[in-house]
Amino acid sequence: MRALTVKNVYDKKYTTFPFDGEMGKVLGNPSVGGVWLIWGKDKNGKTSMALKLADEFTRWERVLYVSGEEGTDIEFQRACQRVGIDTGNKRLHFLEYTPLEMLEEMLAKRKARKVIFCDNLTIYKDELKGNKLIDIIQAHPDKLFVFLAHEERNEPYSAPAKLAHKLAKVIIHIKGLSAQVYGRCPGGVLTIDQSKEMLYWGTQIHQNKEE
Repeated sequence: MRALTVKNVYDKKYTTFPFDGEMGKVLGNPSVGGVWLIWGKDKNGKTSMALKLADEFTRWERVLYVSGEEGTDIEFQRACQRVGIDTGNKRLHFLEYTPLEMLEEMLAKRKARKVIFCDNLTIYKDELKGNKLIDIIQAHPDKLFVFLAHEERNEPYSAPAKLAHKLAKVIIHIKGLSAQVYGRCPGGVLTIDQSKEMLYWGTQIHQNKEE
């Protein structure tokens, strides 16, 4: 492998996601590819945040959302409706739990989707033992993987989730219906459900957004 000069590094061109509005202020214009992680305790808004992002990503790419834990039951249906995903969005597709081997076959196809959400890593923890997570990411450098993970003892739960936390370019920690964003991005706070967020935080979270 040839070593790069400073000029080589500066001359490289990248495709980015040009977020705007509230998301643009917090997420910036991240490059396509790599890993994002959304993590937090149960029933705090991880899936809702992920669905909002998945819908947003369809502005630029086709998106696959693997609802491995919850499936596509009525609660998931309501979550999609709650965040405002339109029935006319033909660029967003959903799968229930699908064995990792089958997912890899799908990703290897020429017209495979470029953004893949995995909800969540707990379901795939046995299939992602060892360096399997790294192998998948390295095999698909042109794809963005957005993983969801539970929280346990103030950390992402399961070994694959902790590894994803280390690898992630953008990390979104969900707490009290609010998304705390950090990593290789401007960072800040994104609202998931403003009315419920206010019940949890009061005015504190909105003061932080304005600072």
